[in-house]
Amino acid sequence: MYFDVAMPLTLFMVITVAMLLERKVEGKLKSVFEEREFGVRDAVLFVAAISVTVSLVVFIPQMAIMTLFLFAYSMLLFIFTYLFSDFQKTWARVFCTAFLIVSFLAATISLFNISTNSTAAYGALAFFCLFGFTFLALLYEEKRANTAERWYLAVMPPALFIFLYLFFGGTPIWFPYLLNLYGIVFAVLIILYLGSLFTWKTTLIFSTLLTIMDVILVLVTGTMVSAATTTISLNLPVVVALPILPALNGIMLLGLGDFFFAGLLAIQTFKKFGKSFAISSVIAMSASFFVFEALLLTYRPGPFPGTVMIICGWLPLMLWKGLKH
Repeated sequence: MYFDVAMPLTLFMVITVAMLLERKVEGKLKSVFEEREFGVRDAVLFVAAISVTVSLVVFIPQMAIMTLFLFAYSMLLFIFTYLFSDFQKTWARVFCTAFLIVSFLAATISLFNISTNSTAAYGALAFFCLFGFTFLALLYEEKRANTAERWYLAVMPPALFIFLYLFFGGTPIWFPYLLNLYGIVFAVLIILYLGSLFTWKTTLIFSTLLTIMDVILVLVTGTMVSAATTTISLNLPVVVALPILPALNGIMLLGLGDFFFAGLLAIQTFKKFGKSFAISSVIAMSASFFVFEALLLTYRPGPFPGTVMIICGWLPLMLWKGLKH
């Protein structure tokens, strides 16, 4: 029997990190949303919007899909960095120094690839510009008196992401390393960003409808598979791609939507029943994913709804908790 431990462990770690971080960032995110929460109608419309978007992806030109995703991811990075850029000046120096190092290394690598890549010169110029901007930001930071939110710090992460995607997207550096790095980062950010908008009631409705929709789009129409193939072909960080361990006989893909689904369930379980039970639910979801994945690898290789694999671990615990009380 074949099995994989890499993806279930990654799922467990990403959900746990997002769940624990949510308690720290919830207050600030709720202030941004002005304490707004999804109602039942909002949850239903959200699922409908996801369904329509997935169905239309295969008909949208690839350049438009790439532009849309890059814009959405960049705004997500900018918003989170800006909201939490009011840290102390020491951490601001560390932040800028890290971007100085990364941008300089990327520019240097681009220079060495000029002879083999026609766009490497533009990449080197872009990364050197980012290096210069970061250096000026570091100098300004030394003179800045207060530690309120800094827009110039928030610009750096989305700029680096776009440059890395544009100039390294077709290289082994991007896939699988940078793609997985950004995939995990965006999975956590999406969980934190949208998780604060749900309540226990809307989570139950949303998870039920999303699971039904996922089954239909994956197993019945195949639309989800076609949409995933289209976006993956553009090297967009919409999935996490990990080697199947310990066999090393292939790659397992899990979409960011499935990470968000599991993270939302974990966060709402934390709010409803506390930390210990929430961690138990994360373990149950990861274990269920492990079992489903092993069965699929052994008997039916191919696409399968990730929501089903996840909710089959979470739902028995909720039923047991309900019967207990």
